[in-house]
Amino acid sequence: MPKGKRTRIVALTRTRKKGLDSKKKLMDDLRSCLEDYERVFVFSVRDMRNAKLKDMRTKWRTSRFFFGKNKVMAIALGRTAEEEQADGLHKLSKALRGQCGLMFTNSAKDDVVDFFGKYVEADYARAGAVATDDVALEEGPLPDFPHSVEPYLRLKLGLKTTLNRGVVTLLKPHIVCRKGERMTPEQTRLLKLMNHPMAEFRVNLVAVWSKDGVVERLNPDADGEEDEEEEGSGAEDDAEDMDSD
Repeated sequence: MPKGKRTRIVALTRTRKKGLDSKKKLMDDLRSCLEDYERVFVFSVRDMRNAKLKDMRTKWRTSRFFFGKNKVMAIALGRTAEEEQADGLHKLSKALRGQCGLMFTNSAKDDVVDFFGKYVEADYARAGAVATDDVALEEGPLPDFPHSVEPYLRLKLGLKTTLNRGVVTLLKPHIVCRKGERMTPEQTRLLKLMNHPMAEFRVNLVAVWSKDGVVERLNPDADGEEDEEEEGSGAEDDAEDMDSD
């Protein structure tokens, strides 16, 4: 029987990009928050992790966090003195560069600065990250690894291993990574199996706006380094995740 003309093969990997409705909602939410909060911080994130961002939001339940396209957030606040939604906001918009977000809060500026100055969460490095120290495995038994992981170590991660009476045993020394070198996916997976974090999730406060119209630059060196076209990539999803109840 001939194949029907209506038959179509649809790739399940296709996703529909968010359009104007999503951008308009983000802008409306930002403008609404300007009425409810005394301060707005621009922050950048080092070693982005969505789970860590959600944990951070939990610690600041009375505040709101947004992580979206920089251009959209800048338009919402106002890019010029004529467009700004409140006095001084166009100066804050200029700080929206690279991978960054907005925090709306009624907390005192010093309390916010003090908290994020100390807030650091260790995490596992991702492929492409630079190793912070030398890590090596010595020849001999590796009792910290369960026996079930031995084939994975040998076949996927390239270690010379065997099982000796049920204990994973390394047949020759293995350099996991060297300080200052960028790591491969195999190296980062091995570090995770070793429970050896090499990344630090931290939030850098870039600038703050207060309702009196004053904008203060907090950390000019914290600006993101990503290209303008890539800034905030995929961030609108994060904004919804972080601010949904």
